[in-house]
Amino acid sequence: MDRIKLRYFNKSDIDLKVKWINDPEINEYLHYDIPLCKDRTLNWYNKIIGNQTREDFVYEVADETVNKTIGLIGLLNIDNKNAKAEFYIVNGEKEYWGKGLAQKASKEFLTKMFLKHRLNKIYLYTEVNNKGAQKLFEKIGFVKEGLLKEDLIFMGEKVDRYTYSIFRKDFLDG
Repeated sequence: MDRIKLRYFNKSDIDLKVKWINDPEINEYLHYDIPLCKDRTLNWYNKIIGNQTREDFVYEVADETVNKTIGLIGLLNIDNKNAKAEFYIVNGEKEYWGKGLAQKASKEFLTKMFLKHRLNKIYLYTEVNNKGAQKLFEKIGFVKEGLLKEDLIFMGEKVDRYTYSIFRKDFLDG
């Protein structure tokens, strides 16, 4: 049984982030300026250190035979006044796709963040065509709240996105 470990994103994770985000299969629904480069990612990392409006973690698979970083997970726009934050997750290592590890990592991470920040609501955005992510989010307990028509313009294309949310009472008590 694979065990998941969460830890804060650190400087040694920059190469993995660059590798994952530059992979076309992984970045299909991400809105990064591609290609991501190490220098720019290092600058980003130096800017986020100590930023109270975000939590940036990695998740690792850990068992008797392996201890490997396989994804990014975090919160953005932590709003203490309104007790809400935006969730993100990136599954970086394809050999671990479809094994339930992103779901495990998400549940552990969300529990930790609901408690640490006393959040009422965690929300996210996902493109309407990103069916895999929607399936994951719904398994975790996120509920689709609505459609945001032409919410982004990315690389000249108008992008429709869904907004999903999960509430503390439903997640922790449900």
